[in-house]
Amino acid sequence: MRPDVVGISEPRSRATASAIVEGPASSEQLSVSGMHCAACVSRVENALLTVPGVRAARVNLAIERAEVDVVGNVDSAALIAAVRAAGYDARPAAGNREDDQLQRERNVAALRRRFIIAAVLSLPVVVLGNFGMFAPLREWVPMPLQNVLMLVFAIPVQGWAGGQFLRGGWNGLRRGAPDMDLLITVGTLAAFGYSTVATLWPAGFARAGIAPHTYFDTAVVIITLILLGRLLEARARASTSQAMRRLLDLEPRLAHLVRDGAERDVPLEHVAVGDVLQVRPGEQVPVDGVILEGRSSLDLSMLTGEPIPVEAGPGDRVTGATLNQTGAFRMRAERVGKDTVLMQIVRLVERAQTSKANVQRLADRIAAVFVPVVFVIAALAVAAWAVFGPEPRLAHALLAGVSVLIIACPCALGLATPTALVAGTGRGAELGVLVRDAAALESAGDIRVLVFDKTGTLTRGRPEVAAIVPLPGTTADALLALAAAAERHSEHPLAGAIVREAEARSLRIATPQDFAAQRGRGIVALIEGAAVLAGTPLFLGEQGVDVNGMGEARAQLEAQAHTVVGVASNGELLGWIALRDTLKPGAREAVAALEARAIEVWMMTGDNERTALSVAAEAGIASERVLAGVLPEAKASRIAELQARGLRVAMVGDGLNDAPALAQADLGIAMGNGTDVAKEAGDLTLVRSDLAAVPLALGLARQTLQVIRQNLFWAFVYNVIGIPVAAGALVLLFRAGGPVGPLFGWQGELNPMFASLAMALSSVSVVMSSLRLRGYARGATPARR
Repeated sequence: MRPDVVGISEPRSRATASAIVEGPASSEQLSVSGMHCAACVSRVENALLTVPGVRAARVNLAIERAEVDVVGNVDSAALIAAVRAAGYDARPAAGNREDDQLQRERNVAALRRRFIIAAVLSLPVVVLGNFGMFAPLREWVPMPLQNVLMLVFAIPVQGWAGGQFLRGGWNGLRRGAPDMDLLITVGTLAAFGYSTVATLWPAGFARAGIAPHTYFDTAVVIITLILLGRLLEARARASTSQAMRRLLDLEPRLAHLVRDGAERDVPLEHVAVGDVLQVRPGEQVPVDGVILEGRSSLDLSMLTGEPIPVEAGPGDRVTGATLNQTGAFRMRAERVGKDTVLMQIVRLVERAQTSKANVQRLADRIAAVFVPVVFVIAALAVAAWAVFGPEPRLAHALLAGVSVLIIACPCALGLATPTALVAGTGRGAELGVLVRDAAALESAGDIRVLVFDKTGTLTRGRPEVAAIVPLPGTTADALLALAAAAERHSEHPLAGAIVREAEARSLRIATPQDFAAQRGRGIVALIEGAAVLAGTPLFLGEQGVDVNGMGEARAQLEAQAHTVVGVASNGELLGWIALRDTLKPGAREAVAALEARAIEVWMMTGDNERTALSVAAEAGIASERVLAGVLPEAKASRIAELQARGLRVAMVGDGLNDAPALAQADLGIAMGNGTDVAKEAGDLTLVRSDLAAVPLALGLARQTLQVIRQNLFWAFVYNVIGIPVAAGALVLLFRAGGPVGPLFGWQGELNPMFASLAMALSSVSVVMSSLRLRGYARGATPARR
């Protein structure tokens, strides 16, 4: 059960006594650079938590973004200073998304430049290191000169191209928090340093009886391959956030401001609430607002995923970034800047991307001790080879230690969850599915029961009068006019339907002298001196009205899936008004799709049992899974009853009237229509209005969670297998005899160059695995209105 009622502007965090005293929490966003693994993420979060006033910190490695929940006035400079003190760089991110993208592109360009230069300089080192012993090359370049040339080419690769590893490794060592950079630094410096001494002081090696072998090629190739891996990883990570960039690209840059009868173009950030704007055909609506004059058709597919245009005219609300197709209109700005629906969707997606799944906690705990453990294993491998290995022992020990240091990869562990979250939530935003956080994804993966609210969720939510059955002595129009007078001040959908029907018949609707509503039951009104009741038969009976006289007519109406409203005056029943709310298109198909996923589908409604059963049968919901006659305040308790059976329950509602039930459920799914998104959201918010989005959302959530688990599994497997192989486990296995022996002459030793390639590919493979989510439901066709 979730203890909080979900809302877009309410970050999920632990409440503290100090937070209550100091005031409400707000959120700060930082762009953080220099992170490479899960250990880096943990250190940045811990550094941010040391700043007074910080209540929670969530860091995403994939998008290099930190979201910090603060209480009171916390200076962003203090947050940046804390991150920099931890050895990383940071700057405020709010409002600078384009700058962030430019910075990422510059980082990729810098990585590409370093890789190319390192590859060019490494080529002669590899040629000399592997082919220098052959006669033609040895005669042209003598062996001592070969070593000197390799040293000359290796120095810029080690010092400049690999400089970021040296700096990162030193910062980690200085902080007492070793990370991946330190592993790379120690490994390459060991090979480079050993080779440099062998080149400049070969006589010392000769006196010690050690052949002065050099491993410059190992050092430079490791650096080059790791740079290649990080370049591919950076490009792939940028691909995971393409959906977010497409969302941001939807925001127009200019608006046509109307002032003193004249139009002028202004940057979007200069538009203020209350400004009058002109929107021309083919342009995007600049901000959220209301149409003042003119009519047009709007393409809302940006919000809903549905390409069918929607007609709009004076008084209708419009949403920024939607496309104006045919007509021109003038509008008044009501939400601008960060308050628009588009930017609230962007913030919701960003919050989901910086959240953490529970499945990542194991990876975080392992990452915290990963690097020290790797150093211990490397030291043991060096010692074992130095004591028990074949000659030259020192060379074998060096290569084994370097291989262990290089092949160890906490990067894959750190990227497993955030890259999947970025790709999954970004794809969800494209499909009109907004995910609150990683916890929602995990909840969605375990859902076994899904409860639909009926009115407005499973049905259209706009009931219409289907039949009027007056008692003898009362006409249908008189009954309808009296009911409309009683209901005219009510906001209930049934009341609206009755009033609309009376207006359509041009009936006179009196104004009640007094009015009182009992939620979910009915209306009591004083109309021209008469006490009028309009509501459910149960409500009328409770008020002392005899409702048995027309029981047969009522039963027939309810059997036809009509909702029956009784009307009484001065304690006497006057007749029934039957209303019908039809199913939304695709409702039956959505229920079937959910049942196919082994999810029990239930329906809950305040309607009578006959009506509820009829609607359920039409939707394909089993009669034993219908909860009828449930008052709004009792919906949460009905959800709790299902949970008490040990079931994981999701609730689908309109996000407003069903808020307590949505909060009670293990997973709250709010059906929105664009503007609703700006006010309220569940764990999952469905911007699309059709029910096909429900199985689509649950499927996306399950698929994202599945990818996260697969990523973590293979990241663990890679290290569990790779580190022992690098240490020499296969050498022992091959030499032990039996059915396993050398493979095609390979004795089981792992060259550090192959270790570096494997390490780079492990990170890239995790990111590429996450990118599969970008193709989720690529061919899905939304149901039409």
